[in-house]
Amino acid sequence: MNIAIVGLGAIGGSFAMGLTDAGYNNLYGIDIDEQTLISALNQGIIKKGVTRPETVLPDADIILLSLYPGQILPFVDQYKAFFKSGAVLTDVTGIKTTIIKELTAVLPETVDFVFAHPMRGSEKQGLEGADHTQFIGANALITPIQSNKEANIKLVEKLYKDIGFERITRVTPEKHDEQIAYVSQLMHVLSVAVVNSPQATAETPLFAGKSFQELTRIADINEDLWSELFSMNKEALLNSITSFEEQLDVFKHALLNNNEQELKDFLIHAKIQRRKWY
Repeated sequence: MNIAIVGLGAIGGSFAMGLTDAGYNNLYGIDIDEQTLISALNQGIIKKGVTRPETVLPDADIILLSLYPGQILPFVDQYKAFFKSGAVLTDVTGIKTTIIKELTAVLPETVDFVFAHPMRGSEKQGLEGADHTQFIGANALITPIQSNKEANIKLVEKLYKDIGFERITRVTPEKHDEQIAYVSQLMHVLSVAVVNSPQATAETPLFAGKSFQELTRIADINEDLWSELFSMNKEALLNSITSFEEQLDVFKHALLNNNEQELKDFLIHAKIQRRKWY
């Protein structure tokens, strides 16, 4: 089985590492940066590296697109003539509804695109930020569409399992975007907002414990990628922000009114909910 990975950044590189460790030997790396390809070859995580996709795409049984959301449609549209008949395409993108709508309009009927989203990453960028061990025990989401073949969905699920993902859940694109706005995008917004607070100073780390470090870690953000994700999931993200503001208002109201019992109830409710999750 020949697998082409388009984009050997932190996520694409991690997939290359994980798949290599899992015994997948025929991995092709596609990237615009030659030094990245040289580094991947030197690490032994790809069999061949190219800057011209058309040289390897005709041989690829699986094509994993590890690209920014706004790059996926142009790539597919430009290189769809080189896709092997029967090839399975998949992605790692954190937005689905818009991407799926755009791609289904241009995808050849001879290929099957199984949309997926690994729920694990880091603030690090580039191949130097790749680390396939982060996938061990992680969650992944698959958003099937009507044209998908069951065998191809299972193939993508197997790839994820083979590199360490533990829970792989199938959801609709709409539910994906709604939940990701809450569990991922809102968390990044909050982290950035905390760091951007006027209260933040050069001395802030001297007063901070581990909880502050954990909360603000993802504020070391890839602004190009995340601004795309936020904009493409605007409605769902705004709904999540509004819901969060409403919860802050509940807490603020109790504090302003010296209502200790309401504060305790607020905290207890959160504690119970958190323990149900983990």
